[in-house]
Amino acid sequence: MKSNLKILALFIFVLFAMPMTAHAHLIGGNGLESGITHPFFGLDHLLAMVAVGIISTQIGGKAIWKVPTVFVSFMVVGGLFGIEGFQFPIAETGITVSVLVFGVFIVLSKKIPVNWAMICVALFALFHGHSHGEEMPLIANAALYTIGFVFSTTLLHIMGVLIGHYARKTEFTLELLRYLGAGMSGIGLLFLFGF
Repeated sequence: MKSNLKILALFIFVLFAMPMTAHAHLIGGNGLESGITHPFFGLDHLLAMVAVGIISTQIGGKAIWKVPTVFVSFMVVGGLFGIEGFQFPIAETGITVSVLVFGVFIVLSKKIPVNWAMICVALFALFHGHSHGEEMPLIANAALYTIGFVFSTTLLHIMGVLIGHYARKTEFTLELLRYLGAGMSGIGLLFLFGF
């Protein structure tokens, strides 16, 4: 049990340390570097993307790859809308609400039907993708930028899957993960009310 707890603590530490290290290496360049680093900058993006991996592991079965795949696919669509200048007036609110909802999903654990999870993930992924696309640097190559943020998002989903996998090892770590989900929902509420 102690080794599982250490592994979970290590993943959580790495998760929260990433935005600081990524910020130190932001490079405009050709877009690939900006695309890779962009998902790490906002705590809202970071939490939501890791949460998708955790949720998929909690549901289990084919959801482990289906739910993250739906997120990445719809995020790319939203990103293309953002790159092309289409307006999503509630995109930032949608991103904030995703943090709150995904936190609730983590608290509920396996009680979320996979189809509902995929519908919610698809909707919120459009908002996240739009934000990535809209914030693309002017000098960036759109294709390379998209490849970069898809890579980072996939990496964050994998991290969430690993956290979810290790949390399932004991009842204690499962309970800890539920508390973290509740904390994530609280952060979403704070974002929603402008804190």
